[in-house]
Amino acid sequence: MKLLQGVYAADAIRWMNAAADTARKAKCLRAKCGSVIVKDGEVIGTGYNAPPLDAECNRMCNATHTNGKPKYDATCCMHAEWRAILDTLKHNPEKIYGSALYFVRVDNTGAVSRSGKPYCTVCSRLALDAGIATFALWHEEGIGEYPTVEYNTLSYEYRHVA
Repeated sequence: MKLLQGVYAADAIRWMNAAADTARKAKCLRAKCGSVIVKDGEVIGTGYNAPPLDAECNRMCNATHTNGKPKYDATCCMHAEWRAILDTLKHNPEKIYGSALYFVRVDNTGAVSRSGKPYCTVCSRLALDAGIATFALWHEEGIGEYPTVEYNTLSYEYRHVA
């Protein structure tokens, strides 16, 4: 991971703000997340977290799950990263290889929340398989850009400490 500096940081802030605008559209009751995929200075895909097809009647965000499934499998929402990748594949499939994915979460007031360490292996695997070159998160110390291979490895190594 490298922290972006100078003009690279300024560009990344622009893309993170675009991801935040997208996150504000999220339909999830628990978290508002957004992603944009960028190639050659252009947003080529966007996504926010919500139930499939934005069907709010299928939201189970605040339900207590007792079906024995792991927490990550019990969610009703499509992740912002998944939707951004699908959006890119639908509208700009020729541009996805070598692109950059920017992910951000916003709080209930719409303000950007800083990210922790990479942890979502479902998103990292999909981004890796789709050909996305880098995955960016906005940490307290700045915007970190991860080669997607590294992001995937770190996601598998993540351990939540309560």
